[in-house]
Amino acid sequence: AQMVNYRSHAKDSGFTGDIPPTFFRKASGSVSGPHDTIIRPAHVKFLDYEVELGLVMGATLPVGTVVEEQDLPRYVAGLVLTNDVSARDVQLTKTQFYESKSYPTFTPTGPYLALLEPEDFTHLLNLRLRLSVNGVSRQDRTLADMIVRPAQALTLLARFQTLAPGDLLLTGTPGGTALKAPPKAAEKIGALLPPALKWKAFFKGQAKNPKYLRNGDLITATIATPDGRIDLGEQRTPIADAS
Repeated sequence: AQMVNYRSHAKDSGFTGDIPPTFFRKASGSVSGPHDTIIRPAHVKFLDYEVELGLVMGATLPVGTVVEEQDLPRYVAGLVLTNDVSARDVQLTKTQFYESKSYPTFTPTGPYLALLEPEDFTHLLNLRLRLSVNGVSRQDRTLADMIVRPAQALTLLARFQTLAPGDLLLTGTPGGTALKAPPKAAEKIGALLPPALKWKAFFKGQAKNPKYLRNGDLITATIATPDGRIDLGEQRTPIADAS
């Protein structure tokens, strides 16, 4: 998966200037169906959503491959709608992306795998990502907001690993997630505190944020072009606390 890959998300996260392309892994066991319930582990208090476009590989991408825009049909079989569900309290306090994004049900995927024709790839930037919670819009951007686009992302990944047919790459989320960077003044004060006190103060403030996911919430997510040429369907995923 790609980290901080939309300009709007970078702004929400407090990043300024150039952002180095960064990747992280999610456990395959986190993948769930497009209408399956997302289970919030008992120790997770700040559960967040991230609608993302998934690229599904159709051919082996060897280490060292340089992928140009016109090469995408050679390596990418199709697209899928995904949600990179995140336990923010685990992610931030442990600086641990793998654990915070890999619990079972934390990668709803589908409902469709859209197999693309070569001419479809010229329409990727028109894809619009939308996510709402309980009918209230939270995220709404097109791929034009993306920082590192698919061909460049595959080239960067191929510097250090081979991708195989069926591999799934999540390409980042636009702005609008529940998590927001604190104001600059608060951030400077927090930097002076011991880590335990800093995170205690930060999450005390986050506890007042009503946008984090709670038991009984319903997430609806879609990705499609305005003309319907590419339509990845709709996810409807309820939230439930672990019993």
